Amino acid sequence: MQQKPFRFLPTALPGIEAMQADSRLVFGRHMHLQFGLGVIERGAQKSASGRGIVESGPGDTITVNPGEVHDGMPLDERGRAWRMLYLEPALVAPLAAEVHPGPLGSAFEFHAPTMRDARLAAQVLALFDAATHRPNHSAAALHVEECLLHVLSGLLRPKGHQQSAATITRARTMMDDDPTEPWSLAQLADAANLSRYQLVRQFAQATGLTPHAYLLQRRLQLARHLMGAGTPLADVAAASGFADQSHLTRLFTRSFGITPGAYVRARG
Repeated sequence: MQQKPFRFLPTALPGIEAMQADSRLVFGRHMHLQFGLGVIERGAQKSASGRGIVESGPGDTITVNPGEVHDGMPLDERGRAWRMLYLEPALVAPLAAEVHPGPLGSAFEFHAPTMRDARLAAQVLALFDAATHRPNHSAAALHVEECLLHVLSGLLRPKGHQQSAATITRARTMMDDDPTEPWSLAQLADAANLSRYQLVRQFAQATGLTPHAYLLQRRLQLARHLMGAGTPLADVAAASGFADQSHLTRLFTRSFGITPGAYVRARG
């Protein structure tokens, strides 16, 4: 039987999503609302991130921050295999406050998109195994928290302040709070106290996406949430702000490499 390119596994702790992948797919520019943390197990890939163009090979640890725009493509026709954990910010925040006590608050991030460090990769894989091996065991959550603290202590850094990001915060928050609203550029620019031209330019500088592209990504994230909650696919498109199911399918596949139907099947 042919191996599925994506497998989502049950985990021992709420707020953690685990995925195994083996694929030659090229992913378009997209983002996640969680912290992403994983290890390349076979092959290699090239990706654009909010921190530049990087290449990752076997044994490399890869990361992505919430809202960080990135893509991914294999370096050859053999593709690549990797394991990935997605961590909800609400799970990471209190642990980060313990790892980095002080006035950091929520201002932390993974400091590098790819790292060649055998010890770190082993820690990440140990975390993956702890999260997915016997997830219903009574002591599993305790083991996961310990592994997670070890990993976060070596990866989190204070997040630098960007003036352009602060300027467009209000417009970004409006789209975050209600991604299904048909926002106009004038509404968003007024909220940021910028001209429409200034908003488009500063928004792209801060996020890597134009306001329109960002709004579509927020709608895709809402669609993923609805699929994970068991909403029928026929209802997901309208509920997440897309014109129809074909529009959702086209953009979802471009961003995540699989169709909404395949994503639902992979999640079980």
